[in-house]
Amino acid sequence: MKSSSPVVACLGLPKYPLPQQKEEHMPLYAGIDLHANNSFLAVIDETDQLVEARRLPNDLELILKLLEPYRQELAGIAVESTFNWYWLVDGLEESDYRVHLVNTLAAKQYQGLKYTDDKTDARWLAHMLRLGILPTGWIYPKEKRAIRDLLRRRSQLVRQKTANRLGLRNVLERTTARRLSANALKKISQDDLCEWIEDPNVRLSMTASLAVAEALSQQIDTIEKTIQKHAVLEDSYRILISIKGIGPVLASTIQYETGDIGRFQAVGNYVSYCRLVKAERNSNHRVKGQGLRKNGNPYLSWAFHEAAHFAVRFQPDAKRWYEKKRSKTCPLVAIRALAHKLARAAYFMMRDQVPYEPKRLFG
Repeated sequence: MKSSSPVVACLGLPKYPLPQQKEEHMPLYAGIDLHANNSFLAVIDETDQLVEARRLPNDLELILKLLEPYRQELAGIAVESTFNWYWLVDGLEESDYRVHLVNTLAAKQYQGLKYTDDKTDARWLAHMLRLGILPTGWIYPKEKRAIRDLLRRRSQLVRQKTANRLGLRNVLERTTARRLSANALKKISQDDLCEWIEDPNVRLSMTASLAVAEALSQQIDTIEKTIQKHAVLEDSYRILISIKGIGPVLASTIQYETGDIGRFQAVGNYVSYCRLVKAERNSNHRVKGQGLRKNGNPYLSWAFHEAAHFAVRFQPDAKRWYEKKRSKTCPLVAIRALAHKLARAAYFMMRDQVPYEPKRLFG
């Protein structure tokens, strides 16, 4: 008899398991490896025997139809996806299935397996779910997800607008040696370009960039008005807006990107999620390596760094603390340290529903 592969052997499974007839009332576990245009679904029982394994197009009705015969026995469904899970997770939850969204960065991978495919991946997800060792991510509530994604879209549009404005300034300086301040650049018009630029091709290039920047400004304004209508109804928003320097956009970003503050066990978990702690592994006072620096929420990291810059401008206590820190290190590290303190304060404010107290933060 041929020997089985290491992982199959450790699971106590035959090398080429065939779908087995499920025993009545035996718990079943499903794993779905979701891709851009198809999904692979595997169902196993308590003995790790494969009950169902099939590749399906990304069609919710087909997936629900395949799962229906196992509905009563299914203890849970593990879904692994990087970006396109909304439709599947929402559909499964609306059909009363217990869904677990896999944390792909924390999930343990196969060891010693020479060949893997979607079938083994989906089966492994179901196996980890059965053992209770499946690392999961938080499924953001559907009713609030659209506003959070709208905030993210606003952030993308702001970056595009800034890129167009900087492109305008670069062409203007390269062509005419005229350098405008940031405020003057915002007020530039097509009449100014006609006056300053003689070459019609260069003028057309700059006019196109200016038109795009103006169109983006209109869309950003529309998005901000919509966001503010929804944000002011939340308790977290009213708490965060009490911090000097945090306006409607930053307060909304922090509120919606944080979600349920109760999902963070301690303040350290929250600031780590905000990417405001070092990604280092130390032993005996020596650095032994680095963790994944980008593990966390980039939007919260941006929001608290922006809040730190505004705090230096509008809060005397924060400015005094920042200047003291900057005297011992570089400005970037000092701003990051201030952002860390503000994130810690925001955690306790949202958790305990208390207003901002700078004296408690800066002494």
